[in-house]
Amino acid sequence: MAQIEKILEMMRGEPGNVSFKDFKKVCESYFGKPRQDGSSHAIFKTPWPGDPRVNIQNAKGKAKPYQVKQVLQAIEKLGIKQ
Repeated sequence: MAQIEKILEMMRGEPGNVSFKDFKKVCESYFGKPRQDGSSHAIFKTPWPGDPRVNIQNAKGKAKPYQVKQVLQAIEKLGIKQ
């Protein structure tokens, strides 16, 4: 879990400099296995009603900064619910 925390710190500090591999690892840690995977996108289900998904996209080996921010918000929301 220490590795996930380290990646989260990087995501918070430099959302434009996160590798997709690390980004996906964080998403799997918080949201489980993606319900869709294999293309340039991976889609994760979330436990709340409404738009119940986190969609991430591989942009030449990097995570897209706006998606990093969305995932950080979803992780915060998970913390509030637990």
